[in-house]
Amino acid sequence: MSRIKANRMDLTYERYRDEFEARALSVLRSGWYILGHEVEAFEKEWASYTGSKYCVGLASGLDALWISFRILNIGQGDEVIVCSNAYIACVMGITINGATPVFVEPDIYDNIDAEKIEEKITGRTKAILAVHLYGQCCDMDRIMSIAAKHKLKVVEDCAQSHGNHWKDKKAGTFGDIGCFSFYPSKGCGAFGDGGAIVTDDSSLAEKFRIFRNYGSEKRYYNMVVGANSRLDEIQAGLLRVKLSHLDELNAERVRIADRYSAEIDNPAVTLPKVRPGADSSWHQYVIHCERRDELKEYLSEHDIDSIIHYPIPPHLQEAYRYLGYKKGDLPVAEKYADEVLSLPMYNGMTVEDQQRVIEAINRF
Repeated sequence: MSRIKANRMDLTYERYRDEFEARALSVLRSGWYILGHEVEAFEKEWASYTGSKYCVGLASGLDALWISFRILNIGQGDEVIVCSNAYIACVMGITINGATPVFVEPDIYDNIDAEKIEEKITGRTKAILAVHLYGQCCDMDRIMSIAAKHKLKVVEDCAQSHGNHWKDKKAGTFGDIGCFSFYPSKGCGAFGDGGAIVTDDSSLAEKFRIFRNYGSEKRYYNMVVGANSRLDEIQAGLLRVKLSHLDELNAERVRIADRYSAEIDNPAVTLPKVRPGADSSWHQYVIHCERRDELKEYLSEHDIDSIIHYPIPPHLQEAYRYLGYKKGDLPVAEKYADEVLSLPMYNGMTVEDQQRVIEAINRF
């Protein structure tokens, strides 16, 4: 009996192998490898898919975040609201610019508790970073209402939410800027690093295009001190193939998640909840268990891998010791860090392997 991995990306490649290889070969033969046809075409297709007017391809999801705050002129002395259980890259997007993250605890849906945002707003607050964790949207109605009331910018981190919705709109289309990662494990994952932003603001889009290319609009003429953050041609081409199948890939993950939710039955385990008004692309299927470490070990002994997303909340990371937080300051995030466990979830997972996961958890 083979070991069930927590994630497998090779199966999606095998499913669409001919398309991926034909597109890669086409790019290699083109002789154009940076900011060419594939990037331009992907930007148009991703903007259309998300329901945005503009998309700008970048080198990574982290670049999408920190460049967003840089272009919005949010930096030293400014504060940005962010969920306390976010992946650390979300916080880095804020602090790279010298701004200060202000943490708000998560709700029962593992995303920021929108009802607790307003109490954290001060005269220095400039933006809310809405992180759509695990493939499910935050309460964007409430967040956008708060932002309008206090005249705040909204940046959405959609790294884990490719193609899912809040009501009738896709993630990334509510705020000023939507940031995406195309890291290989993501829903529309590349075969290396990649990222993008979407926006309906033509001025912001143009600033991103200039900034990503050394701050240059015209070769050798530099308007600002920018960055080298360009989605490359091969990754853009491969992403175009993945995007053409994204809805069917997401639907497959929904079927796996639905089966987990229907058949996992163990009082020691709390299953993930989907917020009314949202759907989930199930980037991760994250359960909570007070005996998480025992469960993880039990699954491993039965040849089932799992992952903890994330074992240390950002405020307790060594990198952010300077912020002055101590254990106990953000008890919900800390509790979640001790409880969460991501079960195997990937495209191409067999019905038999799903059954093995379900039966193992039910026996625990």
